Amino acid sequence: MINVVLADDHVLVRNGIKALLEDESGVTVIDEASNGKEALEVISKNKPNVLIVDIRMPEMNGIEVVAQVNKNYKDVKTLVLSMHDSEEYVVKSIQAGADGYLLKGASKDEFLKALTKVASGGKYFTGDVSAIIMSNFVNGNTTTASKTKELKELPFKLTKREKQILSLVLELKNNKDIADELKISKRTAEVHRFNLMKKLEVKNLMELTNKAKEYDLV
Repeated sequence: MINVVLADDHVLVRNGIKALLEDESGVTVIDEASNGKEALEVISKNKPNVLIVDIRMPEMNGIEVVAQVNKNYKDVKTLVLSMHDSEEYVVKSIQAGADGYLLKGASKDEFLKALTKVASGGKYFTGDVSAIIMSNFVNGNTTTASKTKELKELPFKLTKREKQILSLVLELKNNKDIADELKISKRTAEVHRFNLMKKLEVKNLMELTNKAKEYDLV
């Protein structure tokens, strides 16, 4: 069960999110807040799994709330849901410790995907936001760059063995070669390789190579 707290100063927005989630099994909106300070009070009382928070709110903005949650309630995940895709808001949200950033124009499917990802301990940043993150990386914003690498690696949570398998696969070694090098059975190598492909959601070597490069996995 994913217990959610909504923090947005617009009642219509909160009602819309609740309506979207009420038919989803395993998700419950347990409380709401109309400003930043109220959000922290609600979190302190309810200890939700996920806080869905807007950026522009009275009393305390969403970025400040995310920073406080990240500092004082480390088990509570934070998903920023905003109409703003400006670089400033995105970068500051990440620096504050946001687990995800989604635009209010996102589809229902993407919203649910983001919520599930964040609740399970992963990171989710919508496509436009990812482009901003990478732009900062290219332009040498080291704080954002280090966060970017961390965020990009986390979604897959590869084990040490899976990283070894990945490196060898990218060297174009077959299962027997991998088994010999790691001193494991060929069957075990096949299983590790299958699990790796499944975890990275790829179907062939080309897709695997592209994803490994994209996410700095080796």
